[in-house]
Amino acid sequence: MQNTSRQLLSEALSRKGLSLREMARRAGTSHATISAYMSGRKSPSMDTLMRIVGACDFAVDFDLRPRVREANGLSRGEELEAVLRLADEFPANPVKDPNYPKFPARQGDRTA
Repeated sequence: MQNTSRQLLSEALSRKGLSLREMARRAGTSHATISAYMSGRKSPSMDTLMRIVGACDFAVDFDLRPRVREANGLSRGEELEAVLRLADEFPANPVKDPNYPKFPARQGDRTA
């Protein structure tokens, strides 16, 4: 979380175009504390991080998703290998005008 908080604070500061002191003033903390967070000497709590980012008029959104480790009894690596084997079955350079039978258009069908 520490590296992520450093990145978030740095990006918020850069995108908002604030000085370190202005960011600290808006967040209600000292510039030394913000500096410590950004250098990695200290790590902010989640509430503090949200408050500082919010003081720069940004929000942080998290997306929690289930981790897929297996599908249909196959591990993700085995599934990828199966997909790659299937892809090898297709030609690398498909024919531009395949020789398939052409069916006559029916009355009422639109033609392109």
